[in-house]
Amino acid sequence: MTDWRSIFGHTQPYDEQVDGIETAIETARDGGYTVVEGACGTGKTMIALTAGIDLVRDPDTDYERVLVLTSVKQQLRQFEADLETINENLPDDWNPVSGLTLVGKADVCPYNRAGAGGIDDGNVYDRCESLRERTRDLTGEGGETTPGTLTARARQQQTGLADSGSTGPTGRFLETAGETAAYPPEMPTYGDGGAVGAETEYCPFYAQYLEDLPDEESDSDAAEAVPFDFTSTGMLTPDDLVSRSVRNGTCPHSVMGAALGHVELVLGNYYHAFDPTTTTAFTGALLDDSTFVVCDEAHMLEPRVRDLVSDGVADQRLRDAETELSRVLQPIRFEREGREAQGGSKTADADLVRGELEDSDVSFEELSRTLEFVRDLREELDRRVTAYLDRNHRGWQSNPTELSDAEIPLRDPQEPAVDELTEWAADAGYSDAVWVRAENVGAVVERVLNEAEDEDRTRAAPAVGRVLGEWYRRDHTDYFREIELERTWDETEPTDSWRRAYTARLALHNCVPSDAIGDRLAAFGGGILMSATLEPVDAFTEVTGLDYLADEEDRPVVERRYGLHFPEENRESFAVAAPKFTYDNRGRPGETNPTRTHYADAVARVARLPGNVLVGMPSYAEAEWIAGALEGRIDKPVLLDAASDDETTQSLKNDFFAGEGKVLVTSLRGTLTEGVDYSGDRLSAAVVCGVPIVNTSSPRTTAVRRAYDDAFGDGFEYALTIPAVRKTRQAVGRVIRSAEDVGVRVLLDERYARDSWDSVREYLPDDGEFQPVSSDMLEVGLDRFRSRL
Repeated sequence: MTDWRSIFGHTQPYDEQVDGIETAIETARDGGYTVVEGACGTGKTMIALTAGIDLVRDPDTDYERVLVLTSVKQQLRQFEADLETINENLPDDWNPVSGLTLVGKADVCPYNRAGAGGIDDGNVYDRCESLRERTRDLTGEGGETTPGTLTARARQQQTGLADSGSTGPTGRFLETAGETAAYPPEMPTYGDGGAVGAETEYCPFYAQYLEDLPDEESDSDAAEAVPFDFTSTGMLTPDDLVSRSVRNGTCPHSVMGAALGHVELVLGNYYHAFDPTTTTAFTGALLDDSTFVVCDEAHMLEPRVRDLVSDGVADQRLRDAETELSRVLQPIRFEREGREAQGGSKTADADLVRGELEDSDVSFEELSRTLEFVRDLREELDRRVTAYLDRNHRGWQSNPTELSDAEIPLRDPQEPAVDELTEWAADAGYSDAVWVRAENVGAVVERVLNEAEDEDRTRAAPAVGRVLGEWYRRDHTDYFREIELERTWDETEPTDSWRRAYTARLALHNCVPSDAIGDRLAAFGGGILMSATLEPVDAFTEVTGLDYLADEEDRPVVERRYGLHFPEENRESFAVAAPKFTYDNRGRPGETNPTRTHYADAVARVARLPGNVLVGMPSYAEAEWIAGALEGRIDKPVLLDAASDDETTQSLKNDFFAGEGKVLVTSLRGTLTEGVDYSGDRLSAAVVCGVPIVNTSSPRTTAVRRAYDDAFGDGFEYALTIPAVRKTRQAVGRVIRSAEDVGVRVLLDERYARDSWDSVREYLPDDGEFQPVSSDMLEVGLDRFRSRL
């Protein structure tokens, strides 16, 4: 048995860390899970890493690795930093703990990073798969050459560029991650004396990886293709991975896949464990009882997994699948209508289609029937969207820019029943087999088109077929089906078509993801789930399936709660008995009424505190309102966040941190109230207005609430209220991040301050931190705090 204190990265652990580490180790030895709500400063990251690494290095356990899952990029950086701290402080005779951060192809592809080879963020996945397929075709059984020859030719092409003085579109050499590649920035081609223009593009990095792979007949695995020692390197960040791979001329993403089963710590996102596509293609080897799993920011586990295990298909994807099916069917149909009239090339295509059909269990009739189904499905989708707009937005064709996102439910969201689209298909004569067989048909279509075009591309037909199969198989209680309309603008569409203003999507929502979460957690050997905002923990264990593991599989689930232990004199926390910030009380943004005046005055009082102040509102519309209301009440600059891209949000955050004190106004459903580091003097106060419950009129929300009623007894509490209070707690938790931080946390809404039928006070920490005060007494409390500064 190892001594976890030899692994712990600091001289002296907190008392909470000692308890957390020892509890997690003991619980995981019995195949169980530790659930930790720990305030900022608890040291949860070090608790999880120390416990997990101790179990992995203990020869008396079967654990081989730690898998960390988090939804926040900043937390990945924290785990990387903490592992480096651990390695720096290990005993001299210990090997460093090996670690690897998983990222997508776009983050590690040398060509994409360098803006070279015709690869960018928009096409990197398809281009990568196509280039890999071509490289394998050139070098595999029956291929024209070898991987070593391809890499040598690529190096020669670079040498030719250098000798000629040519710089190419991106420079003479491909450079990224501080390394200069052995290959040119242009994608190399191979042609063995064939016709001009018949050369085949290939990826030299992937060719080198294939060259380094051990012989298929040997007992070695793919890890031997990694040309550097990754097991004694310590933490291998994405930049480290790219740098070392490019230095050796090999593919970083392939190296990542080869190494991930052989390191002691793997850092990733929730989709690495819960997304069906990712787990099937990439991370499946990690999902067994030899893995100790860490779910960080675990309050987001339920909503993140709900999205990952839901499904859907866009109208454009249906259109593409229809086109692909037509292209595969056309040669046979033309041949039947008159072989001689279509010429030899069509006959050759027909032979290809027949050959693929003979090699599969799909018939020509099934291809034809699937095409008819997809075509009719698009027509039915068009009919339903048009009818919805005619019914709810008369004259929409003349004012399409005034339309907004919308949902068209395919059943009453309050009553589980078969959806209207399924009923339409049955009435139209489409049998169950058409739904179920669509994925098999799609697979044949993809093979035919890729072989015909000599290009390994991701086609629409298989994905559409998979969704159609899931649509048929999934039940109508836990799953909700609807049409989603997202506002866009496409001037290529006819002026009288809704497609000019909208993209439509057939959506299959998993309302209750507890089974999906519980089943995956059951596959691991044990682990720890942690966050600063898990309360009430009994509700958390229900909705994540942990209760099932404890009750049905007799695996221990142990709870721990650790409060804020920074100096109390450095903070003030108020729950203000302001009128409820509900729609009935406040009305629409822009209205003038006593409730809005009350909130504008109260927020202004907090905003006048020295330093930066964060204001969290239930929506972006309300954020825009309060920002305007503050303009005439305070002297500080007011920055308004809006739904935008990452670059814009980062720029806004940098503006907020720079210079003198400002007010940043945002939605509690945005990205600035969770996972952002406001330590030091970056934030002096945070104020939250109202309880940020999602729009309860949404059909999807209504369906989730009804499904939670059936599963847990109180859908409003479990699906809406508890997640809303966690959003609030995350926002005000930005203020105090260390023992030196000083600040104020304010919750504006009487539901935080008083016990009543709709009170949420029971979901706040049971430590007396948030003092219930009247609006008048808020100013007194703020003055008291100012006097201590």
